[in-house]
Amino acid sequence: MDADLLDLARRTAAELTGPADEELHRRLTATADLDTLAAVLTESERPLWAREIAAFRLGCAGDRRAFEPLVLLLNHRDSERCVSASYALTRLGDPRTPRAAAALATNELRVAYALLPVRLLTALRAPESAPALITTLERRLAPGDPHWRLALACVEGLGSLADDRARPVLEAARSHPRLSAAASAALSRLSRVP
Repeated sequence: MDADLLDLARRTAAELTGPADEELHRRLTATADLDTLAAVLTESERPLWAREIAAFRLGCAGDRRAFEPLVLLLNHRDSERCVSASYALTRLGDPRTPRAAAALATNELRVAYALLPVRLLTALRAPESAPALITTLERRLAPGDPHWRLALACVEGLGSLADDRARPVLEAARSHPRLSAAASAALSRLSRVP
């Protein structure tokens, strides 16, 4: 079992409620059969931890049947589930991933859960990445917005992407005390891009 699956297995083991769960957990973490994992995603009354393990393993194996469950987990209120979904989506390589991550990052109704989609967009470096991060950051610059960690992730992501379209929003972010240093660093990266 690789280290990432081992971490997931340890975390989800805390959610087991009896011998049947323990057996299912053992099977899902041990099987190499992708169809067995995919079946868990469509069977009724499977616990969330089981769906998470199945989707994670399928995603890491490049099986696109994991896409929808991983996108749902990417927007979950439990940040650890979001992290594992983001990791698997990065490895899945599904062309729908950037568009889905951009939709989650820019959804104002779910802004409290947008941090991992923003980080995923940065990692993907897709055409959708910079526009979504720019939009999300523009909204976070409103006076009194409480989501400064999300804004910081956008600033750092835009610096990493080094897309010149981000210059105006990064200039605006420099006036925010919590974002100033990161925005200045991101702008310096834009200046170095030919």
